[in-house]
Amino acid sequence: MSNGFERPQLPELPFPVERIPVMLAGLAVAIALVAGALTSVYTVQPEERAVVNRFGAVIGITDPGLGFRIPFGIDRIQRVATERVLKEEFGFRTEGVRAGRTRYSEKAFEDESLMLTGDLNVIDVEWVVQYRVRDPIRFLYRVREPTRTLRDISESVMRRVVGNRLGSDVLTVARVDIQAQARDEIQAVMDQYDTGIHVITVELQDVVPPPRVQPAFNEVNEARQERERTINEAQKRVNQQIPQAEGAALRRVAEAEGYATERVNRALGESARFSAVLAEYQAAPEVTRTRLHREAIERLLPRVGRVVVVQEGGLGPLPLLDLDRALQAEEGR
Repeated sequence: MSNGFERPQLPELPFPVERIPVMLAGLAVAIALVAGALTSVYTVQPEERAVVNRFGAVIGITDPGLGFRIPFGIDRIQRVATERVLKEEFGFRTEGVRAGRTRYSEKAFEDESLMLTGDLNVIDVEWVVQYRVRDPIRFLYRVREPTRTLRDISESVMRRVVGNRLGSDVLTVARVDIQAQARDEIQAVMDQYDTGIHVITVELQDVVPPPRVQPAFNEVNEARQERERTINEAQKRVNQQIPQAEGAALRRVAEAEGYATERVNRALGESARFSAVLAEYQAAPEVTRTRLHREAIERLLPRVGRVVVVQEGGLGPLPLLDLDRALQAEEGR
């Protein structure tokens, strides 16, 4: 009997039904081969090195370029940037670069940056640790979290270095020494842990007092600068005045010595001339007296000026020559 429904007729397949499992297995094998071929090739960038891990054991390091591995998870690749300079920031975070300017996070990381100095002052220290992965195998397998380890060691070393110095030195003249000492000590600890990290530099970005004491610190700093400026100006005046005073003293001494020599030589010359005249006078007193008188007249007459001669009884007596005044003028010259 028929219930009114007819069974649909299936279309005939172009191949026997028994071949379907074989075809599915072949398709799976083809897909596996294609996937294996695609996953067996990998690329390493120029700044990277690839660590090849087979069944959990490291079998080698691959240089930049095209590499081959056993697919299906047998060989695993871990890329490590060995030629790139990496950095860890403390006390601040860089968010990126926009319009040619570096943008920093506005969040304060005081748990990292606030430190106690040797004189029990609190300062805010921001710094950067630049490093490079020297050995990728040690970096991956010697320490569980090498980057976190580097951050913990850097913070511990920086706090100890800052804590052994005066706050004024940390804020002013000790920055270079702190950077060098922190870099050496961080590298020593990283080598002790065998992390494969090479610390390049430690740079202090900003070292300032906490915001609450910033105005007071600025006043103290201004007072110190004013003191230094006053000391420098005083030293400048000392350097100027002392050479001038020494030069003036030497000049006075030289002038006095020259004047003494001149007076002595003049006195010797006058005494020699007087002795010569005395000898002539003793030999011929009258002749010498007359000659001296005439020489004095010849020397004084040009200085008398105009001479007026009048007849007796006209304008009265007129002195023609004031010898006393002329002799006084000659002696004072």
